[in-house]
Amino acid sequence: MNKAITDGIVFTPPPFSAGLNGWSTQDGRPGENSYATATNAAFVPADQDFSGCLELQKITGTTKVRSFTQTPLEPGCYLQITARIKLISGAFPSVRIAGWPGRANGNVVGGVPQFGPSTTLTGYGDVVEIKAVVGSGNRGGVDMVWGKDAIYGHFGIDLTGPNGGIVRIDDIEIEDVSGAYVNQQMGTVDVRDFGAVGDGVTDDHDAFEAADAAANGREILVPAGTFHLADSVTLENPVRFVGTLTMPDAARLTLLKSFNLPSYIDAFDDEVLAFKKAFQSLLNFNDHESLDMGGRRLQLTEPLDMQAAVGNKDRFNIRRVIRNGQFQADPSSGWDSDVVTSQATYSTSNRKRLTGVTNVANIAVGSLVEGTGVGREIYVAARNVGAQTVDLTQPLYDAAGTQVFTFTRFKYMLDFSGFEQMSMMNFDDVDFQCQGEASAVMIARDGISLQFRDCHFTRPKDRGITSIGTACQGMAIDRCQFVSDESPLKVQDRVSIGFNVNKNDLKVRDCRILHFKHFGIVAGSGTMMTGNHWFHGDTETQGVRKGGIVFTTPNIKTLITGNYIDNNFIEWTNEHDESPDFFNQFSFGGLTLTGNIFTVNDVAPWFKYIVVKPYGTGHTIYGLTITGNVFRALNGNIDRVEGVDTTFADLDYNKTRNIVVHGNTFHAVSEPIWNPCTLTHTEASDSSSWNIDFAPSLPFGGKARTVESVVALNTIQSGSTTVYDNPYVLTGQGTDGSQIKVNWPSACRGKVTVTARMDNPQ
Repeated sequence: MNKAITDGIVFTPPPFSAGLNGWSTQDGRPGENSYATATNAAFVPADQDFSGCLELQKITGTTKVRSFTQTPLEPGCYLQITARIKLISGAFPSVRIAGWPGRANGNVVGGVPQFGPSTTLTGYGDVVEIKAVVGSGNRGGVDMVWGKDAIYGHFGIDLTGPNGGIVRIDDIEIEDVSGAYVNQQMGTVDVRDFGAVGDGVTDDHDAFEAADAAANGREILVPAGTFHLADSVTLENPVRFVGTLTMPDAARLTLLKSFNLPSYIDAFDDEVLAFKKAFQSLLNFNDHESLDMGGRRLQLTEPLDMQAAVGNKDRFNIRRVIRNGQFQADPSSGWDSDVVTSQATYSTSNRKRLTGVTNVANIAVGSLVEGTGVGREIYVAARNVGAQTVDLTQPLYDAAGTQVFTFTRFKYMLDFSGFEQMSMMNFDDVDFQCQGEASAVMIARDGISLQFRDCHFTRPKDRGITSIGTACQGMAIDRCQFVSDESPLKVQDRVSIGFNVNKNDLKVRDCRILHFKHFGIVAGSGTMMTGNHWFHGDTETQGVRKGGIVFTTPNIKTLITGNYIDNNFIEWTNEHDESPDFFNQFSFGGLTLTGNIFTVNDVAPWFKYIVVKPYGTGHTIYGLTITGNVFRALNGNIDRVEGVDTTFADLDYNKTRNIVVHGNTFHAVSEPIWNPCTLTHTEASDSSSWNIDFAPSLPFGGKARTVESVVALNTIQSGSTTVYDNPYVLTGQGTDGSQIKVNWPSACRGKVTVTARMDNPQ
């Protein structure tokens, strides 16, 4: 850049031959004395070395020569001032280029150097050339760094040292040397040209904003150095970081044209700090809906408190995405779980609260709650230290009274628990490498529509995704892989859980899950799980198996379709009910299992693929569909595919309704099931009452409650007489109610098919 060429600016002040009234004896400001009336100065029209010059006797401590001309100076412009001088007689003074920096309002710019290097004259008649460069930026070779506030200068020289010497000074020259500092053709704007210092202490905030304002689409260059920005900065143009930044936690760096994690890493030279700053910007409306991690891996030694990183928000309900990167947990004590035991009281009248909690100040929000009568995956949603209360994510099924509870706070790589509400937070193509050191993600306390797409949860220590409130409403987990850190362990020794939810409308699709204690604990309804493969086996002979998916709400209106369910079972409970006995609430119902592949190997014969576990008395099944599934056992038969865990109570089989079981395939299953179930019965000798036992073919060992049809397959005969009368039936016969009695008007024999149900189909 050369302003003399590009803008036609003349920088060199008028020659001395134009009159000494153009030269100030002070700083060059209007109203000061000029050399036209000075007794120690005269114009010399002819000199053997100079065509015309100022002859000056030094008579003061610092004798100044300044042009009254305001020489313009703007950010990015660098001027070289040159003076030629020789000593005629007297003492040997020192000489230096000097200038007075002026603001737009006419005041001086304080705190900047006003002179260049000093040279002492050592001989009479010797022509000495002195130079100095003035400009806005702290560049190499710039003697007077004036920053962005100086828009003009009064330039000249200073004479210092002993008085009495007489010198002659040639016309002072000023030329634009910006090209040596700014390569305009490269299209970059250097923040130093706008006053940035880069010493790690000086606040360079204004210089960055000025550089951005001047860039006009060009790239902003942050050169080597440490630049401190004391307040938030938004850069609307592309930026390239060679140097680094420091900022207060609350100050935001917004890179509108370079918004990606690699740019923030370049800016802060610290991957973790860079991610925090980028996330902070993402949630402060920086004109971007997603943060691209650029494939970078962040190595963490402690949890990332995502709300603390943002600082100024604890609610955010606009879609945001984190994509294309990896978080890796490195070994550190920062991942150690915090465990607190406290006595507390639970009452079913306050179903999600503990009262009288001792040591409550030490119980962290997000802690897992364990104790007698406490169901799985119940967490601390909130606490009140003054009131000594703890709010829970779910009720407790049998904990009324006072007892000692254990509160365990797992550590998560990304911890959103500080957010009171966060909705539509999405993760795309993110790899959570937990390394057996940490859990992966704890979501906010409230919100909707959280999504994980094409993510990997690899070797979480305790949990993959944890909900400590209702932000799991409408959560979607698509095309993700969950790989446990506990593959070498027996199933019964595993502790890790893939995810949990407390609210409704969960979607889990096309995922692959390996070797957790449980894949998911689901406390909501409206769940859809399709196209997944979760397998939880081990190498033990007749090994123990756990529930892969555990539903803790009885009425779940849930579809499980097209999954590969491998060495685990569907467990269906009501353990998150403070009054688990049946009264007037919904009982077990609303589950559809269609088109799934169920496989198990090396298990005991009593293994079941579908287990209903009532935590209270009086419950039944109202609405269950099991169709088109394949059930297969390897390395030994199992007795049947479904059953009831009667640890707490059995089902009431007199109330079952709307159960459909048909079209399934059974391999190595000793007792296949159907509902309705059709059996063929042959009565070889005349009898008026034919007993037909539907055990063990009815689901859950239920009673034969209704008969849909009795069809004769041949002639019904009484002796040699054909019987044309219709029979009537009695249901629920026998000690376990599994028999049907077909009663005829007279004793007869023959062959019939009977279709019975263990439920009322209406």
